Amino acid sequence: MLIIGAKGFAKEVLEICRKNNQLTKLAFFDDLSQNGPERLYDTFPILRSMEEAMRYFNEIDSSFSIGIGKPSLRKTMYDKFTANGGTLTSIISPDAKIGSYDIEIGEGANILDGVKISNSVNIGLASLIYYNAIITHDCNIGDFVEISPNATILGRVHIDSFTHIGANATILPNLKVGTNVLVGAGAVVTKDIPDNSIAVGVPAKFYSK
Repeated sequence: MLIIGAKGFAKEVLEICRKNNQLTKLAFFDDLSQNGPERLYDTFPILRSMEEAMRYFNEIDSSFSIGIGKPSLRKTMYDKFTANGGTLTSIISPDAKIGSYDIEIGEGANILDGVKISNSVNIGLASLIYYNAIITHDCNIGDFVEISPNATILGRVHIDSFTHIGANATILPNLKVGTNVLVGAGAVVTKDIPDNSIAVGVPAKFYSK
């Protein structure tokens, strides 16, 4: 598998790969740090060009995961690498607790340690769910959504694509959070949030981006 990125969040993805015994032929991609090391932790090759990535896809393994945060960047990487022969693949921690019934997890999801997902939950394409986040029953999470550590999404919440939920934020039940929304760290959302908004505070107030 090729992990897109070789810093920051990519290191978190590496640890999940280790727990899942997915280290065979694992490589990373970073075309921004041309003078950086050839290997991550002196072990895993770092590819520096799209030509190298395409050769990897053709000769070794077509699967890739996005080791970069921020919804818009994840969409850019998805478009770029699928167009060049890659197959987006989920990486899910064995220490996450995921319900047994009516669960749908889109391709390319990254789900980290301590996450709890209840039954009747839909997780969209290439979404990122960080440490200890909680998503309860009947929630719908869109594509390229990022849910930060310890965030809590309560029942029957709908979160549209390209939205970022900050650390320790809480979304109360039966709400809709629009597209391209930023919910600040620690916010408590008590009413629907329109598209392209920033929501901060307790209770959260929202402003146009």
